[in-house]
Amino acid sequence: MGKLRGFIEFDRIKEENIPVHSRVKNYKEFTLKPSDKELEKQGSRCMDCGVPFCHSGCPLGNMIPDFNDAVHRRSWREALDILHSTNNFPEFTGRLCPAPCESACVLGLISPPVSIELIEKYIVERGFSEGWIKAKVPIGRTGKKIAVVGSGPAGLAAAQQLNYAGHSVQVYERDKKVGGLLRYGIPDFKLEKSIIDRRIDLMIEEGIKFITSTEVGKDIDIEELYAKNDVVLLCGGATIKRGLPIPGADSKGIIQAMDFLKNQNQIIDEKIDMHSSLNAKNKNVIVIGGGDTGSDCIGTSNRQGAKSVVNFEILPKPPKQRSNENPWPYWPFTLKSSSSHEEGSKRKWSILTKEFISDKSGKLTGLKTIEVEWKKIDGQKSRLIEIDGTEKIWPCDMVLLALGFTGPEKNIYSGLNLKTDEFNKPLTKNYMTSNKKVFAAGDLRRGQSLIVWAISEGREAAYRIDEHLMGYSNLPSKIKGDLPLVK
Repeated sequence: MGKLRGFIEFDRIKEENIPVHSRVKNYKEFTLKPSDKELEKQGSRCMDCGVPFCHSGCPLGNMIPDFNDAVHRRSWREALDILHSTNNFPEFTGRLCPAPCESACVLGLISPPVSIELIEKYIVERGFSEGWIKAKVPIGRTGKKIAVVGSGPAGLAAAQQLNYAGHSVQVYERDKKVGGLLRYGIPDFKLEKSIIDRRIDLMIEEGIKFITSTEVGKDIDIEELYAKNDVVLLCGGATIKRGLPIPGADSKGIIQAMDFLKNQNQIIDEKIDMHSSLNAKNKNVIVIGGGDTGSDCIGTSNRQGAKSVVNFEILPKPPKQRSNENPWPYWPFTLKSSSSHEEGSKRKWSILTKEFISDKSGKLTGLKTIEVEWKKIDGQKSRLIEIDGTEKIWPCDMVLLALGFTGPEKNIYSGLNLKTDEFNKPLTKNYMTSNKKVFAAGDLRRGQSLIVWAISEGREAAYRIDEHLMGYSNLPSKIKGDLPLVK
């Protein structure tokens, strides 16, 4: 635990942000670091709760009370070692994770929970600034070769763990640079890409090989990887985007969120030109979808100079406090406002888009909506009811669809004849597919999920692969905590 009665003496803090009028002028991260003394106070708020439910909230099983206590004691190097023992990339989760651990914090029953994500972020940033984080090269090599398909957080975590075990790992990425959705789906104002690059540089130094601009199933056959490697690990993500199959869906100006966000990230990171159809400047933008991706579209649209931004959500406006049907320590379905919402947007709840409207040339000019309500029927799921007389036309020049993903693309592993479910996700047991030489992890295996789940999946898949190849494994996992041998 932290300090006795620390949770009574100290209030929870959040990172302060650069003012809106300044930060929307660029795409840089805009949070302001608290002092080390203040962070130590935040670690002191971790209470002697007996059963730390934060562990159950964290998919990685991070030892949260341990690193909080180390920060409280000003033992930052120890805190970093504790954090890295369960999380390969706390610099990513410290910025991007929605922090289910904080929702499960026992202190949250009576007071604001411990600022776990804030502490995590600045433990790892302290580690980089002090030079404590260095490449860890395996003592020896096993002679086993593993191909990892996809360089998102699941693929990166698995690659690093397997490399620690002494296997030779090659990671295949179809885009120009490594990182998957970390690089191409997350705006720079939430994760500057230099944060990814410094970690990738360490992984290359550790011996991992990255092969970019190479799409498996197109530029290289999956059968070739299968033949040349002892194991193929599929971490290609769930990249099939949901559309909105209503009249007018083919109008010019209806854009998938990931196409919009990827283009802006490539402009900054790869110095490509702005695609005119993906530019929100001077446009009335409507974002359909109320999750993190929709929020990212709002922040990006405002930075591009949109005339107006409106956000549609089909669900009703969440309550500010937990309902009786949503008790602690489960994830709270409460109203959440992101920094992008603060930067300028109107949010509309319980609204359903019925039709896209376009001119004679097929260019989007507006859309038609209707208000809805959700009615509960005993023993059944809530039903969506349209409210008569609430139709409305919304003029707009661009619609961004942030509706999530259905599953992985079929051509990634079509030649392996794997058993799959209705969404083309491979069926697995202990991360092994129906082919004993092929494993799967991340969104490709479990469906669209959180970055913290992707890292967890990659680590656990690495443990299972190492165990499969060697008959045992010294890799850490949620069921076995031994550390790998590194020099």
